[in-house]
Amino acid sequence: MNIANLKPESVFDFFCKISDIPRASKHEELISAYLQNFGKSLGYETIADAAGNVLIKKPASPGYENRKTIILQGHMDMVCDKRPDVVHDFSKDPLKLFVEGEWLKAEGTTLGADNGIGVAAAMAVLADKSLKHGPVNCLFTVDEETGLTGAEVLEPSMLDGDILINLDSEDEGEIFIGCAGGLCTYADYRFMWQPIAGDMFFFKVEISSLTGGHSGDDINKGRANANKLLARFLLKMAEKYEFYLCSIDGGSLHNAIPRDASAVFAVQSADKESVRIDFNLFAADIQEEFAVTEPNAKFLLQSTDPCRRAIDKKVALGLLKSLNAVFNGVYAMSQDVPGLVETSSNLASVKMNSESSIAVVTSQRSAIVSAREDVSQAVGAAFELGGAKVRRSGGYPGWKPNPQSEILKVAGDVYRELYGEEIKIKAIHAGLECGLFLEKAPRLDMISFGPTMRGVHSPDEKLNIPSVERFWNHLLALLEQAPSKK
Repeated sequence: MNIANLKPESVFDFFCKISDIPRASKHEELISAYLQNFGKSLGYETIADAAGNVLIKKPASPGYENRKTIILQGHMDMVCDKRPDVVHDFSKDPLKLFVEGEWLKAEGTTLGADNGIGVAAAMAVLADKSLKHGPVNCLFTVDEETGLTGAEVLEPSMLDGDILINLDSEDEGEIFIGCAGGLCTYADYRFMWQPIAGDMFFFKVEISSLTGGHSGDDINKGRANANKLLARFLLKMAEKYEFYLCSIDGGSLHNAIPRDASAVFAVQSADKESVRIDFNLFAADIQEEFAVTEPNAKFLLQSTDPCRRAIDKKVALGLLKSLNAVFNGVYAMSQDVPGLVETSSNLASVKMNSESSIAVVTSQRSAIVSAREDVSQAVGAAFELGGAKVRRSGGYPGWKPNPQSEILKVAGDVYRELYGEEIKIKAIHAGLECGLFLEKAPRLDMISFGPTMRGVHSPDEKLNIPSVERFWNHLLALLEQAPSKK
């Protein structure tokens, strides 16, 4: 199947176009300018704020002027991640798209369907003047993936509408009416370098090719966290041998389950064979523990060049104990919605970010503010006990479900008419911008839906092609049958 032949043609055409434009979080200048020019070229009122958020207003079709104004909303930025062996510069290189069966993918990188396909659908609505609908405002926000800062600074005047349809969900046939709020808890370990003395042997350990995934949507799927596995092995070595930690590096994105982590360490030369045996046993144990969720996991221990210095032992041991102790995974399940994760935490990244500092980033999510604060406090306590300084930032609100939503009923009725089946109504354990929108415009009636995606926030990201057409048909029918003004 050729990309040019994918249906709906207009949606995939726009998706291919924006896939050529760099749009990393916090670097959306080019895609923002592209959307502004796009709106103006169609003759529509186009507004951009200082952050780069873009609003394009399309008037109602003739005869539909009395319908409620619908805001179609998506975020223009994407998570930029790639496989370690892939050469790709997200600041300038276009994504390399290809079709595999019923799935659209990118070669070795994230696909950016989160949320590029939502942006493309909104663009297709704007471009097609044959569609029937009331007033439609298309809102494209920046920096959703690294803190929802575009939505946070958005002026309420840019939410001038009655209904908001968020196009940032990942399962066709489902409508989401609620989401978790979140924040990040950071730990900073300050250390002194100490010289490495004696007859030492140096190893580099790498854990790679884990499944990874979205730290909200995939947190309950039993996937391994590369940072947790690495710290688990290193602590065993530190407690068993004379041990020096020279460097450590794992994960990259606060909202992704880390797939890769590595470290350089030293032990006495007399212990090198014992360490190799320990590592083989450790790898075998992990492969058995995660046989279902991590079939492609790779474990590598190899000799490396000697280091002249190491992180002082007190800090190294405190770091490794903290990383082992800190909570990671599902903290609590919802008592109201069966099967929904209520509260979770993700050990996202561990980085040596200066000559004397190690930075650890974690993210917490919950639909309940007090529960989110509780797990953040537990995470912070583990780091403080290990000698770190802790801070918190980036908090954003959740979106409380409204089962009585008028647009929800219309969307369900339309879906039943189209496909002869009931749409599933859910809440999601991931951060959507809807909570921030609702704070700014409490009158908004909101739902979220989209086509089916898998592996988002990882190089395995893929978009189900048939689901895009079903999503598109549902969206068009919903626009045509939107409620009238009272």
